[in-house]
Amino acid sequence: MVFRVLLFTALFIFILGLIYRIYTWFSWKINLPAAKFTFTNRISAFVRGFAGVLFNIKVLTLLKVFLLDVILQRKVLKESFYRWLMHIFIYLGFILLLLMHALGAIVTNNIVDEYYSTLNPFFFLRDLFGLIVVVGVGMAVYRRSLQKIPRLKSNAMDRYAIMILAIIMLSGFFLEGVKITSHSDFTRMVEDYADTDDEEEIRMLESLWVKEFGLVSPNVSGPFEDDILEQGREIHELSCLGCHAPARHAFIGYGTAKVISPFALWLDQIRTANLLYFLHILACFVGLAYLPFSKMIHVLATPLSLLANAVMDKKHSHPANMATRQILELDACTHCGSCTLYCSAMMAYEAVGNELILPSEKMRFLKSMSAGKELDKAAFQAIQEGVYLCTNCDRCTVVCPSGINLKDLWLSVRENLIQKGIPEPLILSPFSLVRGLSQEDSPKDDYLDPLETARNALAGAFRELADPAKDIDFPLSKEHITKDQIVDPTFSYCFGCQNCTTVCPVVGQYEDPQSALGLLPHQIMWCMGLGLDEMASGANMLWDCVTCYQCQEHCPQQVKVTDILYDLKYKATVGMEKRVGLSMNRRKER
Repeated sequence: MVFRVLLFTALFIFILGLIYRIYTWFSWKINLPAAKFTFTNRISAFVRGFAGVLFNIKVLTLLKVFLLDVILQRKVLKESFYRWLMHIFIYLGFILLLLMHALGAIVTNNIVDEYYSTLNPFFFLRDLFGLIVVVGVGMAVYRRSLQKIPRLKSNAMDRYAIMILAIIMLSGFFLEGVKITSHSDFTRMVEDYADTDDEEEIRMLESLWVKEFGLVSPNVSGPFEDDILEQGREIHELSCLGCHAPARHAFIGYGTAKVISPFALWLDQIRTANLLYFLHILACFVGLAYLPFSKMIHVLATPLSLLANAVMDKKHSHPANMATRQILELDACTHCGSCTLYCSAMMAYEAVGNELILPSEKMRFLKSMSAGKELDKAAFQAIQEGVYLCTNCDRCTVVCPSGINLKDLWLSVRENLIQKGIPEPLILSPFSLVRGLSQEDSPKDDYLDPLETARNALAGAFRELADPAKDIDFPLSKEHITKDQIVDPTFSYCFGCQNCTTVCPVVGQYEDPQSALGLLPHQIMWCMGLGLDEMASGANMLWDCVTCYQCQEHCPQQVKVTDILYDLKYKATVGMEKRVGLSMNRRKER
């Protein structure tokens, strides 16, 4: 009765959680266009889109992706054979255990006549599948705790998922071992199923079970005479053979029984089997109820993400479905860290220390943002920096085993953030170019207003950092710079890898180079790319540059960084001289 209540409670929580999770897929939003679509609109768009794919040649694509990416996990294999093997062990072993053991009365019993879990091959297969899962969990623990993969972060949900799986499997094995040795279980089975009440025959049967089935008895102990074992075997064949195979076939449980046999009678007296059964069932029910609220929801969301991304694209898919897909992708993330490992902006994390620069760490914050939760100032600034520093290389999307289109996700989040009207100097980043290339996706004002806000904010920041001469107005006016003072145009090749700043010996001399130098080398390149020549010309970096050419030699885009800094310094000097000359003439005239 207690277990039925627990089962129905776990199922009720699971169903409610699943309904809530599905509701979030169709109601939460990341990209701004999603705001105009209601929950009903998005459900309707999904039904139409699903029907359009189902009765289309694209259904073959879905079948292919389901087989290769969902079942065989091809994307995980491409990224790492170790991770693929780990996932296959956990996923395949657990599914087989679920179908053959947990749902044995529903599934296996309808396939095999007179199914008993203590008969072969089920006795053996149950332990085999369980061992496969345990090996997979062990590989996951090793990867998360001991392998020390660069920038792989483990949070509470990662540990909870592994912990619940480990408790389910280990309690199951220990329970099996205790039941094999349990004399009280043997006595109960004899009372219920044996065809004899003769105490001597029961003792012979008990002797056989002690000898061959791992039973630990307070009544009999070896060595046993052959004729006693033979008579015990005859009784076993009449009463027990139909539902009990030799326990040694359950090799994990039998091995556990041998280990605990010195304590078996004591464990039997305190009813350890009942306690372990309760723990095992409770862990299963907790795992079931917790699934919709944890990262384990990816067992449902990841296959859906893989299938959705296989048949959807911006040009042909309804915007409402694109919005739904992006929220689904947040749940599809397994926090495996593949995107972080290949992120081209990861060196910025090494320099700044902001974890939200790493793609895998941004995902959990995006859930809070998409739910409409207000972030504190520090968290908001951290996610801004993490999103704006993305170089749009798309490597994260390519390696994501869950099929998440991370590049589109970052673009949507960026647009959402900059439309909030908060000026952010980091808008001077490579994403400005990508945003410009896709400006037709936004209304004109939505595209221009954040740019104007960012420019004004940067101009204000520049004026504070500048040290203008008394009679000279900074920034310099373009009218005082002659046509032959042209800056090398290779600044337009910059895509923001920040190598120039990283290798600069001048930058390395300061604890806070931003304050000391005004603009760092890569920021000067960004200023030039955005047409902010005057701002670039006012940076102290120009005057501190030692022209070592380290930045220019290390630039993968062959931007002539040192030459550009020299050109800007020359322009600033010539402009200053002319302004000083004009000021002197005005004073003489006065």
